[in-house]
Amino acid sequence: MINKRILIKNLLAYNDENSFFDRKRLLNLHTKEGKAKFLKHICALSNSNPKNNSYIVVGVEDNNEISGTDFYDDSRIQNLVNANLENPPEISYENIPFPNLPKDKVIGLVTIRPNSKKSFFKKTVWNIAAKTSFIRVGSNSNPIEDDFSKPNSHNKEIVQNIELNSRNSIKDTLDAVMDFVTNRHKGLTSKYKVFKELFVICWAGIEKKVNGKTFWTRVDIELVNEQIKLFYSTLDEVKISYNQDSFTITEYVPLGINGTIDFYPLERTEIHFFNNGYYKIETEMLFNPPVCNKKTLFHMYNSAVVLLSKIKKKQTFSDSEKSDLENLPSTLLVCYLNGFDEALEKLIDAKVELKENHKIAYQNFKEVMRIQRKIKY
Repeated sequence: MINKRILIKNLLAYNDENSFFDRKRLLNLHTKEGKAKFLKHICALSNSNPKNNSYIVVGVEDNNEISGTDFYDDSRIQNLVNANLENPPEISYENIPFPNLPKDKVIGLVTIRPNSKKSFFKKTVWNIAAKTSFIRVGSNSNPIEDDFSKPNSHNKEIVQNIELNSRNSIKDTLDAVMDFVTNRHKGLTSKYKVFKELFVICWAGIEKKVNGKTFWTRVDIELVNEQIKLFYSTLDEVKISYNQDSFTITEYVPLGINGTIDFYPLERTEIHFFNNGYYKIETEMLFNPPVCNKKTLFHMYNSAVVLLSKIKKKQTFSDSEKSDLENLPSTLLVCYLNGFDEALEKLIDAKVELKENHKIAYQNFKEVMRIQRKIKY
């Protein structure tokens, strides 16, 4: 079993970016340009490594400093790759906590599985034309000719040695459990569960009872054997259940309508554990958006547009507007889900101003974009 934190350290220590490894300070999948660049690197790494895994590490500076990035929900990222690449590789995105980072920051690890077929763009994305393909040359992802065939995998032995040297130990697992429970979540209820005498899941948050059911808020859930953060949110309410073979997370999201916040089921994630030392993660989308009448929607949307204009102009807000500003991202998401297609674009346009001047609204913006990304893909 690979300890993903050790794997990241070994990748960073091995060499600079190369034909099986790339690093990024952050991913921006909100824009067409950001999606195109991400897909280009996936395509290039897949074509360069037909017989071994390749990796992208997110949250690392050019000098290899581990700066961290926001928790990124990966459950639909494969759909993004499938929708845009022909012969897409199988990929995963995992959130890896590091002890020197704030608990809301992680290092993202993208793993691209071996793929013997040539990957290329099936349609135009931003300025990358359909049928274009890429390969890694050193640290660059370069376009390649139509008659290209995949090279022999000269990276196979190197990558296998790096992965072998990243194996987990009992000490690593015990240290991770103790750190999770005693250091990183002081003041919160923390629990753990062992599956198949091998896998350990830890979770922490604020536990509360609603109509006889137990929910968690401010939730952090980790598969500590592999140092993977399975779930993190400061806003959502989560229901957790488990048996001897599986662990289930049901996520509810807050959305504001007419000044009130209601919680809507978003997604169910179930991790199945097997006796042979493997596990499988399955997700099911549960979300049905709230439906409003047109009169209410137009009022919500017009009020939101006024707030966006004041944000852009850096104007002051009344007390009631300050409350509306905090709920602005979820209000615009509700409008978007009810047919106001431009609502989300207007919200994204205000991202910089929200980040610089409105901390709570920006945190809600990130949650809304996470929800929208799941729904879209």
